[in-house]
Amino acid sequence: MFMTRSEYDRGVNTFSPEGRLFQVEYAIEAIKFGTTAIGIMTPEGVVLATEKRITSVLIEPRSIEKIVEVDAHCGCAMSGLIADAKTLIDKARVEAQNHWFTHDERMTIESITQSVSNMALAFSDDSDEVAPISRPFGVALLFAGWDENGPHLFHLDPSGTYTEYDAKAIGSGSEGADQTLQDVYHKSMKLSEACKHVLTILKQVMEEKLNATNVEMATVDAKGYRLFKKEEIDDIIKNM
Repeated sequence: MFMTRSEYDRGVNTFSPEGRLFQVEYAIEAIKFGTTAIGIMTPEGVVLATEKRITSVLIEPRSIEKIVEVDAHCGCAMSGLIADAKTLIDKARVEAQNHWFTHDERMTIESITQSVSNMALAFSDDSDEVAPISRPFGVALLFAGWDENGPHLFHLDPSGTYTEYDAKAIGSGSEGADQTLQDVYHKSMKLSEACKHVLTILKQVMEEKLNATNVEMATVDAKGYRLFKKEEIDDIIKNM
């Protein structure tokens, strides 16, 4: 008895005859409706910036977090379902802290990303199997950090695939942002220059007017993770 297309759609553990996992593909498509996030790696460190969609004047902007600290040497930007992102980020934080307590050294950025990648693949619709979630995680993450090997920027998608980039955008404006990143990026870019570029690109792809309230920005360098204050973002916007 053959399965119909709709039955392949519902199953998260079953490949279609064409070799596709539709639920994973749908999760990747869901990222395209999320807020835009951009990361740029430079020899001096890595910058992350993301838009914050404030859909009501009654929302407190500071309650919306799109960039978070994973460890003292690592930050993460997200696009997609925020609840899913928090589950994965909690996993990253636990792994980083366990490594610190056990080995008395900071976990490498790739190892942090890989630990989250393993969890991203642990979905199952089998009631007899213990899994953190019954479907693929509907979120993409950008891990930025500085370890013993220098600066790193990793992208993780719902399939559990992670890749290191010099510069990368995720979310609804990622297509246009990635094209601009290809045009402006160079290996010798200064961190201050990268900070201006990420905000300039966000300004181009955002539907709302760019201001210090509807964006977040953070850097990670040899000194560690730092989230920018509104006043600092405002100063950069004024000088763009």
